[in-house]
Amino acid sequence: MWILLWRTFLLTPFKLITVFLHEASHAIACKLTCGEVMGMEVHANEGGVTQTRGGIYWLILPAGYLGSSFWGMLLILASTNLLTAKIAAGCLAAALLVVLFIAKNWTLRGLCIGFIIFIAVVWILQEKTTVRILRYVILFIGVMNSLFSVYDIYDDLISRRVNSSDAEKFAEICPCPCNGVAWGVIWGMISFTFLSASVYLGLVILS
Repeated sequence: MWILLWRTFLLTPFKLITVFLHEASHAIACKLTCGEVMGMEVHANEGGVTQTRGGIYWLILPAGYLGSSFWGMLLILASTNLLTAKIAAGCLAAALLVVLFIAKNWTLRGLCIGFIIFIAVVWILQEKTTVRILRYVILFIGVMNSLFSVYDIYDDLISRRVNSSDAEKFAEICPCPCNGVAWGVIWGMISFTFLSASVYLGLVILS
């Protein structure tokens, strides 16, 4: 079913949330290394850009792909319990609200507003009706995020070489003799490890 729906518009908003978390991870790495975030964009073609100034560049670059996979893992684990699912939903809504004020294009603004409303509706259904789907929504977003992150690394960094990719830029500043494809493989292995760990730990928690 996932394969059949992968290229349809039904999953597009959830793919764009993955792009959002990718760009947000760049922004978080920038702020944590004392840089300044100038703006963020998410595009309808599943691309995005985060404009930064200062910070530690070699930490900001890999933060996008690896951060997105990391958030996917946390969302999957959060879905195993109602309280942690509520915390995850609240944190995601808060992140969307913050980014809404630094968004540089209407696709990202629409994504932020749309998902804030979506999370609010799911929360109300969880609290006021018998439609208790909050945990499953968080699980779905987490799984989508993890799968799309791994796929995105393969598509952007391994199967085709894009000179402007994060991995190619990282290869230029890294003293190691690795090209962008090699860094793509390394980041892909780390992202797959996050995905595998989330599935294993999730099953352990549920058992």
